[in-house]
Amino acid sequence: MTPSAPQPFQNPRSPGGPEGQEQLRNSPVPPSGASPDQTSRIAPQTSPGAAPLASNVNPGIGSPARPVPIPVTPPGTSITHPGVVTPQTGTPAHVAFPRTGIKRSVAPGRGGQPPDQANDQTEDLGDTLLYYAQPWLISAIVHMILLIILALIVIPQFFHREVDLTAEIYAEKLGDQLEFDSPFAGNDPEKVEEPLLTPPDLNRVENPFAAPPPAEIIPEGVTSTSDLQATVIGYALKGRDEGAKEALLAAYGGTATTEAAVALGLAWLARQQRKDGSWSLVGPYPNGAQDENPEAATAMALLAFQGAGITHKRGKFRENVARGWDWLLQQQDADGNFFHEGAFNHRFYTQGQCTIALCEIYGMTRDDRFREPALRAVDYLIRSQSSEGGWRYSPNADSDVSVTGWIVMALQSARMAGLEVPADVFRKVTRFLDRIALEGGSKYPYQKGREATLAMTAEALLMRQFLGWSRDDDRLIKGVTWITEPANLINFERDRDVYYWYYATQVCHHMEGDYWKKWNSVMRQLLPENQVKTGREAGSWDPLKPSRDAWANEGGRLYVTCLSIYCLEVYYRHLPLYSSGALRLISSTSPAPPAAAPSQPAATSQ
Repeated sequence: MTPSAPQPFQNPRSPGGPEGQEQLRNSPVPPSGASPDQTSRIAPQTSPGAAPLASNVNPGIGSPARPVPIPVTPPGTSITHPGVVTPQTGTPAHVAFPRTGIKRSVAPGRGGQPPDQANDQTEDLGDTLLYYAQPWLISAIVHMILLIILALIVIPQFFHREVDLTAEIYAEKLGDQLEFDSPFAGNDPEKVEEPLLTPPDLNRVENPFAAPPPAEIIPEGVTSTSDLQATVIGYALKGRDEGAKEALLAAYGGTATTEAAVALGLAWLARQQRKDGSWSLVGPYPNGAQDENPEAATAMALLAFQGAGITHKRGKFRENVARGWDWLLQQQDADGNFFHEGAFNHRFYTQGQCTIALCEIYGMTRDDRFREPALRAVDYLIRSQSSEGGWRYSPNADSDVSVTGWIVMALQSARMAGLEVPADVFRKVTRFLDRIALEGGSKYPYQKGREATLAMTAEALLMRQFLGWSRDDDRLIKGVTWITEPANLINFERDRDVYYWYYATQVCHHMEGDYWKKWNSVMRQLLPENQVKTGREAGSWDPLKPSRDAWANEGGRLYVTCLSIYCLEVYYRHLPLYSSGALRLISSTSPAPPAAAPSQPAATSQ
């Protein structure tokens, strides 16, 4: 509730107060320095000349107003030359006005006697002013009438039609959301094919520095390109720059509340960094994961900082980022592998997360220190791809949607950084998704033969978007419609699953329009509301309160906090895949990115 504006103080007996106003209305004001009984009577003048005017009132601001006496004559005498007389000690004075052609009689005083000075002071001053103001007053009224008539004639010429203006904004709270259409939603990008290039110098198992064999030439028509144009790839990480960040927040519904939650979360992460520069999944905070994995924890923390545009060169937490990378780069093996400690099923989750972070930092800074490590990490993923087309827990074994989603995101990050990825890698992923898809491709299970889940569907649909499905694909629309049903939106009281929220947030953001409005209106309210605000863990998300997250044991507090931050950074973390308008917005606020090597196109099912 907004407090009412303070009211000015009025002394009840001051001129501005109610008692003071009543006193002014009922009492005559005597001349300064004299009481009413000291006022001299006015004597008729016999001299034709006029004596100088005298005044016993000192000039200056704050002097009380003096009444203007009117010369009078005995009853029955007409005044043809009215004038104003000011009493003067010992010498009567008469001031003559020019002839006006108007005769005015002065009413006799009480009892038929000539009026005295006291009566003059009580005469209606307004009548006198009105009498002498008649010419200019009449002129003003006439001119005002003419101006009104002219206005009635001119105004219709300017307002001959109605103008309908509709303001569409994002409100801070759920329920206050007004209609909003992204300024880019109606702009379908031109579909252009990316050039087919030979594969990059990626490392082989036998010799990490040997060049790969020549790339397969894919016949025209077999591979269709993603709607993410080649020019967009170079700008995909530019939304994190300061000017572009603000523009994208405004365009896609971010608020001061979401940004404050991101800042608070990053501050919590900075406090958890260990002396050697790494982070831990199990502590020193409460409610950590059941298994340690410092490589994954460090990569996830770095991704949160980098998502906000912070690198080892810029930003409030640049020293934390620099120390984190000093430690993580030392953990990479010569073949590109990062995994050393953790549960067996952590291997490719860890590799995917470390590769995403590595490709992002290289793409954001163009620091050559990260180029070779990024190439080795990408090559390790390519060499480990299963014959089924995806990835799981061991190299070249079986596949599942969960692990494959992280790896596809890593390969997409490589393309964003300008690192080449062979098209055949994406074609194999497409075949894997085709084999396990349910309901015509709109829903997906963890593995073939299982039931579809929201989390796996969201993750698979994000891969489909990266692999070339258009925004108006019926399968994509059907799947996203299921995700955005009211019962499937973010809810901390039941079915809490931050892993699902992370992937669904990205899918809906790329779709824009009503899908994004439905998802974002809930996300941007509930995620900040459920963040810890006080105490040592302020800035984190408790994996056990208000309800238990699906990944409370496996991921713990740091995992849940990082994924929540990623969701709140979505407005600028990556550009929407289908919006050429976003590219125009970014290019107008950020300089062109450094030249990067072109990428192989992604494959899609027909």
